[in-house]
Amino acid sequence: MTEMEKYRIFDNELEKLIERVLKMSNLVHEQVGNAILALNNCDLELANNVIENDHKVDKLDVKIDKLCQKIFALQQPVATDLRYIISSLKINNDLERIGDHAVNIAKRIDSLCDYTNFSKELGVTEVANQIVMLSKDVDQLIKTQQPILATDIFKNARIIKDSCHKISEKIIEEMMQQKEVIVIATNIMIIVNLLERIAAYSTNIAESILFVIDGKIVKHKKKTEE
Repeated sequence: MTEMEKYRIFDNELEKLIERVLKMSNLVHEQVGNAILALNNCDLELANNVIENDHKVDKLDVKIDKLCQKIFALQQPVATDLRYIISSLKINNDLERIGDHAVNIAKRIDSLCDYTNFSKELGVTEVANQIVMLSKDVDQLIKTQQPILATDIFKNARIIKDSCHKISEKIIEEMMQQKEVIVIATNIMIIVNLLERIAAYSTNIAESILFVIDGKIVKHKKKTEE
């Protein structure tokens, strides 16, 4: 095989990787959106669809990992391509984890259907809707690689984190005052923790995209600026 043929195969595989990462992002964004919609409307059928579609996320996750390994085996990528391939592995893992959290939220919706007002009063619905917007920004960032979106994600993820902590404090207070709400309050707290984790993984993805753009690692710098 000539060097020209190797480069052509490499370029084709890299393009395939880009397409699969975009597909993974879109799929996970859809999973998150449907999980939150099901949570807000107590839509058990939609929740079940989220659970059933988890295998699509897992299948694509494996495909992306294997493709990255294949690309590395073809030849030594140049710096820009190397950054994208390395970041794709991490982004793929973070997206897969977000997908898992969307499924875990969907699995707990049934137990919350009789307590939607309680959940809304705690502010869970508001935070859940913020997660949908954050997920949309992550999806757009992966597609467009616009740094301003990463800045928005960092900011909004911090807001969601703070809101989740406040809700958790309210839940603990309710559990101490009303023993009868302990079971449902525990389920709500688990969902709140899942929402917070989605925000954290969204931040990770934003960091990875910034690394693709300019090769700078922003993780520790970002923390010092918070």
